[in-house]
Amino acid sequence: MSERIREKLSILADAAKYDVSCASSGSNRKNTNGGIGDTGNGICHSYTEDGRCVSLLKILLTNFCIYDCQFCVSRKSNDVKRAAFTVDEVVELTMNFYRRNYIEGLFLSSGIFKNADYTMERMLSIVKKLRQEQRFNGYIHLKTIPGASEELVTEAGLYADRMSINLEMPTEQGLKTVAPEKSHAEVEKELGLVRNKTLQYESERGVIKSVPRFVPAGQSTQMVIGATPENDKEVLRTADRFYKDFSLKRVYYSGYIPIQNNTGLLPLIGTPPPVIRENRLYQSDWLMRFYGFSVHEIVNDEHPDLELDIDPKLSWALRNIHQFPVDINTADYRLILRVPGIGIQSAKKIVSARQFGKLRSHQLRQLGIAYNRAQHFIRCADSPFSLGEQDAGRVRQILLQESQSKWRPKDTAQLSLF
Repeated sequence: MSERIREKLSILADAAKYDVSCASSGSNRKNTNGGIGDTGNGICHSYTEDGRCVSLLKILLTNFCIYDCQFCVSRKSNDVKRAAFTVDEVVELTMNFYRRNYIEGLFLSSGIFKNADYTMERMLSIVKKLRQEQRFNGYIHLKTIPGASEELVTEAGLYADRMSINLEMPTEQGLKTVAPEKSHAEVEKELGLVRNKTLQYESERGVIKSVPRFVPAGQSTQMVIGATPENDKEVLRTADRFYKDFSLKRVYYSGYIPIQNNTGLLPLIGTPPPVIRENRLYQSDWLMRFYGFSVHEIVNDEHPDLELDIDPKLSWALRNIHQFPVDINTADYRLILRVPGIGIQSAKKIVSARQFGKLRSHQLRQLGIAYNRAQHFIRCADSPFSLGEQDAGRVRQILLQESQSKWRPKDTAQLSLF
């Protein structure tokens, strides 16, 4: 690798670290043509279900940008070193790193130079060359450019596994404050285009076998949290609406990271948000997507912000202590799933196991639930009859004391999800 390419890679890989929406799932692009790579179980920056830690080449095509978004390190007024890859340089880097087993895929984003279509054309050229000329079948996540033409976005969807476009701020008002040249309407237009094209291709596939796959891993978006003063209720309501309206696979929450900023504009809330707030938002998002919780159950006018010392599932349970205890041996799956300390797999095991007899506390422990937490909210065959007389404040105090004794002070931000 030449020194010039090495320097570009250093600059543009560092600039890409602020975009957290780079996990993947749901794509099943297979290597059937004797090409290179295979999407397989997906690419992400964490561990897959089979325990593998996987990685991808995460870079910007360029950090030049015509916009001056105050929260972005690549904004045009920021005094940073600029660089740009050519189309062939990105293709060559991806293939060389893949052959050396450094990566399993590509995450490609970019600043906007000249205009949206000019930038999108070059990103499209990269993914086309990888798929058609290099016969690369690995995972590709492509960030689309706000304002790019429908034709370019549609064609890109035929080559990318996942596409995403950043919502940036949770509300239009917040976005206009820090990025007046952008709008949520542009983002919604592209998300709607990808959603409609996906449905169109799926319906055609039922009639025509040779219809190509269009964005098989779906689309996602990202919100910056803490740069503008939206509360958690506004953040989660926005996420909920975009999940429903655009069939998103994921919404990512990126805590605002202070960058060089001479305007004094950011952050508007005074200090950057704690990492634990970002963690609580992800936990709430999980409850909405997989646990059957509605957004107004988690946050509402009375409780507009998530509690930082306890997770949102436990917070909901303590606010609704009258709905407990849940009888493990008679309650339906949906109610069992709402018990703090019981996850999706454990709830399924409980429903399956109780067909063979009433479950007792020692059996629940064997099924893998967090019994020390769940015991305050359930009734099983050997539970005391007074269990339903629990006081929410007392339960909260007990669980907090257990958490503090289990974790060192510096680790309290890493409490288990549920």
